[in-house]
Amino acid sequence: MDTSGKTVLVAGGTSGIGLGLALRLQAAGSTVVVAGRRQEELDRISGEHPGIGTAVLDVTAPASVAACAATVTAAYPELDVLVAMAGIMLPEDLRDPAHLDTAERTLTTNLLGPMRLVSAFLPHLLQRPGAAVVTVSSGLAFVPLPATPTYSATKAAVHSWTQSLRVQLAGTSVQVLELVPPAVRTSLMGQDAAGAGMPLEDYLDGVMRVLREQPDAAEVRVPEVEFLRWAEVRGTHDEVLAALSSRAR
Repeated sequence: MDTSGKTVLVAGGTSGIGLGLALRLQAAGSTVVVAGRRQEELDRISGEHPGIGTAVLDVTAPASVAACAATVTAAYPELDVLVAMAGIMLPEDLRDPAHLDTAERTLTTNLLGPMRLVSAFLPHLLQRPGAAVVTVSSGLAFVPLPATPTYSATKAAVHSWTQSLRVQLAGTSVQVLELVPPAVRTSLMGQDAAGAGMPLEDYLDGVMRVLREQPDAAEVRVPEVEFLRWAEVRGTHDEVLAALSSRAR
């Protein structure tokens, strides 16, 4: 995917990887719009980062997704890249029936959210030359973190769904990419405070390098995620799963 001269919507881009990627794409020469639920966060971002556009979006509400698509495509008719970044990651105890509330919220945000976004924006993107859809899975799509079972399951589903989307859009103007992050120091589960995971700026460096050097890549992966991505193939899945389980205790 070309990172310069594009018009990009980063849905769920008010913090962490989403905001970091938005700023990197803007610095590379693209016009960037950040979408999120909280107007105060959007106002802060537009104030701190001149030139970044903003839009209100709640991926858990179909009407909000539809309104965002209408507003953004009207204001930015040249929009040609959608990054479906929104997601939540919450611990669950599957022995406790109360976990179902967390599971349902996670499914709605992490799986239905990207599906709704792509459905809403795809008719517009199909009319644009050199367009792209970027979904976001995780290394945990390939080896789950037992402490966050539904998060891991939704990311596995996003990976599978993205593969089908890529096949169905073959021959169109829309490239389909899948961002596959490792653990990164963001506020998603407090990794930033704990100092756990890959430093955010290092991760963003790696993502931009892949986008520059492998413009036709289907999956955008940094070396730090490869032990998860290929665990099944390498026969290390159970070993990695056990390591993840011990970290979660």
